Order: sequence, then structure tokens, then C-alpha cells
Amino acid sequence: MAVIGVGDRATAGLPRLVVLRALGLGDLLTAVPALRALRDRYPRHERVLAAPAFLAPLVGLLDGTIDAVVDVDFRKAVDSLPPSLSAADVAVNLHGRGPESHLALRALRAPRLLAFHHAEDAPAGPRWDGDEHERVRWCRMLAAFGVPADPDDLLVRPPAEPIPDEYADATVIHPGAAAPARRWPVARWAAVARSELRNGRTVIITGGRDETDLAMAAAAEAGIDERWVVAGRTDLTELTALVAAAGRVACGDTGVAHLATAVATPSVVLFGPTSPAQWGPPATPHHVALWAGRTGDPHGDRPDDGLLAIDVADVTAALDALPAGRRWARTSR
Repeated sequence: MAVIGVGDRATAGLPRLVVLRALGLGDLLTAVPALRALRDRYPRHERVLAAPAFLAPLVGLLDGTIDAVVDVDFRKAVDSLPPSLSAADVAVNLHGRGPESHLALRALRAPRLLAFHHAEDAPAGPRWDGDEHERVRWCRMLAAFGVPADPDDLLVRPPAEPIPDEYADATVIHPGAAAPARRWPVARWAAVARSELRNGRTVIITGGRDETDLAMAAAAEAGIDERWVVAGRTDLTELTALVAAAGRVACGDTGVAHLATAVATPSVVLFGPTSPAQWGPPATPHHVALWAGRTGDPHGDRPDDGLLAIDVADVTAALDALPAGRRWARTSR
């Protein structure tokens, strides 16, 4: 079991609060307001987050919200939590509606469980609402237990990772997504990239290690040199710094969309089978969600018809209309 310290407080002897959010990048970022609310409500507790270890660098940017990350990844399988967490005084389910996640936390035998209602495992919790935004959902749940939370308290301070000057104000294009249903065609991303180049903007193409071929294909079709493709070559800290330094981000419904929101970089996010009312950025001029108004299977094996209804002109127009101005200063070298 990996335990990663992300805070600098001395926590020996403190009561322990364990939070379960064992999912991906976007899931963590939508939970930031709830995590901050727990920090404010339980300032004298050691606060431990059960989440995938790769997220620890980002958790460390949350101003002392969490003290340690314990490596747990429920995207692979819902399983029991590490026994070392059983000393918890408070357990918080920011993972799901149960029952599996409730049962995993119940096994810690914490005197108090904060979770959505489940008849057998969490009868005191509020009812789940499948239509509400993910940020709002967890804040509402905490409020029902006397933990006030602001769903708009979502900004994350970028890391002090140095970024080459040539990356500043670039357009970041992230063509990948976890499922084919949410992947806009590569040829269309290439057309957007060409439009940005004609506008005199540098274009950087990002992606995970398993998205390198996709990113390279988009670059080749757009006529972009491989040196501007950083897919598979950035860790989470470097990616966060890169997105924070960018002038704008264009991507699908994926973790990078939430990252752009968190570091206040203007963005255009394409939605297909899922409504932005549940996972989209805040409705401001700096963050634009494009959606054809249709829903479908977000885990489908082909691009969703609603996603395909968004054309290149829609995206380039939205990018051109993004206002300038940002919250965080860039770090360059």
C-alpha cells in the first residue's frame, strides 16, 4: 500500500478523517469544493484521501486540504480499503451512492459516516439526485451533515513548474477521451489546430501515454511538428503547469477540461453523450461548453451522434470568442 504525504502538518496523535474518491483526474477536481469544506470543518483531524496515487501531486496543490493520499483505485475494481485506514474517526464517501463504496467505508468502523442515503448502509444521508452537477452533488451531501460547502470554490493554484516561454499563451488541444463515444474525430481536431495556426497561435497537443498515437495523428494532419506534441511526455504536475500557462484549451469531456477550469485557463469543451449540466465547467464567458442537446452512452465504442453534430466552425468560433484575462500568473523560463 502506497501512502503519499502531501501536506506539511504534524499529524501524529490527531483524530483521522478518511475520504474516499478513488477515481480519475476530473473526478478529483469536481470534488475540490467538498474537500475544502471538510478541511474547514475538521481542521484538527488528519485528513487522508483514498485515491489513485498518480493524483497525489495535484492533491498537494490544494493548500493543505489533505495530509496524505493512500493509493486506492476503484476504477479497476470495487474492493476493500487498506486495513491501515481502520483507525478513522470520520469516514466520508465522495465516491458514489453505494452500496459497495458505503460497505468499504463501513468496514473501517469509523464512528461517523457521511454518505448519501442507502437503506441498509447509510439511512441518515440525503437522497441521491442523478441530474445535479457533480460539484454541487457532493457539497449538498456534506451540507446535509452540517458541513457548509461552496461548489464554486474550485480553483487550484498551479505548480511552480517552469514552463518554456514558447508555451505561454499557446492553444492546448487535447483530442483524447476515456471512451470512443467522447472522442471527436482526429481530422476535426486537426482542422481546429490549422485554424489556430492561421490565427498566429502556437498549438500544443497533449494526451496520456495511451493517447500518443492519437496526438501524433492529429499533429501530422495539421502539419504540426512533433516537438509540439507532448502526449505521453508530461506527468500530472507538468501537465497542470502547461495548462495553466496556456492561453486557451480545446478538448472533449475529459480530465483536462476540469484542469483548465481549476487553473482558470479559458476553455472550449465538447460534450456528446453527457450533458454539461452534470459535468461541464461553470457557465462563464471564459469556459464554453458545446453540446447538441442529445444524450447517449458515454462508454460507447464509437463517437456519439451528438458529439458529431458539433462541427469545426462551432469550435473555432468559440475559441475566437473567448475573452482574455486569467486569475493566475504564468511561470516561465
